[in-house]
Amino acid sequence: MRNLIHRFAIALLALAGPAGLPILCAASAAEPQIVDGIAAIVNGEVITYSQVRSLSAPREQLLKSQLTGQELEKKLMELRQLALKDLIDRRLVIQAFKKESYQIPDHFVDQRMHEIIRDSFGGDRNTFIKTLEAQNYSLGEFKEKEMERMIVAMRSHNVKTNSIVSPTKIEDYYRKHHEEFTTKEQIKLRLIMISGQKDTASAPAQKALAEEVLGRLASGAEFDKTAQVYSEDSTRDNGGDWGWIERNTLAATLEKFAFNMPVGRISNIIEYAGNYYILKVEDKHGGNTRSLAEARSDIEKKLLQVEAQGIQERWIASLRAKAYIKTF
Repeated sequence: MRNLIHRFAIALLALAGPAGLPILCAASAAEPQIVDGIAAIVNGEVITYSQVRSLSAPREQLLKSQLTGQELEKKLMELRQLALKDLIDRRLVIQAFKKESYQIPDHFVDQRMHEIIRDSFGGDRNTFIKTLEAQNYSLGEFKEKEMERMIVAMRSHNVKTNSIVSPTKIEDYYRKHHEEFTTKEQIKLRLIMISGQKDTASAPAQKALAEEVLGRLASGAEFDKTAQVYSEDSTRDNGGDWGWIERNTLAATLEKFAFNMPVGRISNIIEYAGNYYILKVEDKHGGNTRSLAEARSDIEKKLLQVEAQGIQERWIASLRAKAYIKTF
């Protein structure tokens, strides 16, 4: 068991950073003080409204910058409910950890404290202590909070997955999620559009104009300058330049031609919706698909993560089912 705790604690210390300072960060929020109260009881342990607000505060600030009125109030309520659920789950994990008599060695917590002082306070222990005192926390209380945070981060010790994913599952995932392994196909397009709908009498003349324009291009006229003279598309002043576009940008008829054209080729006249189009693809990239062999390792890692997440969620659900939880 000691080796297990050591292994997880070492991994945690390698990954943890200044972002894991819930107490110190909470003091920077400019939220007005709110009368505290009991938000939930979990097996006799209390979660307060102030703890919920402390957890949800950063995202609340973002919501307040984006929404107002009833929509804001609804989203704030949802956010606080999620924060409360998260705090309940954390408390269940900590209780389960302690019930199983696991322990994190003191020197791992001390090492974490040294890292916090080094990374967030420039190595100045006195400034760190004064910051705690300003927030009415003792060093012992802060250590306890850090230890609880470590315990929650280590809850994956309850997750045991198969170390190998069957080839069939990998192949099935690759087949069903083919788009994940294909880079987005893009083309750099220029376009000339000549309207064929000015009036019935001029329709033949407009088609003749489109043929004349195509002839000029075939004779070596520059596409962009020709577009500036003849095109009636909104990109006329930019020489018909649509820039880099992806599929589903153009109408299906035009897209079919554009994405199948070789780079540098000028299309024939394309009739669509009563108008005449001439396209030129100046460049293209993407559209490449990784082979199953190339993607196999990434798929295996993803499937293992999904399995681990599912096991972890089921474990948390089992803790909830056995616990006494009352929310207010």
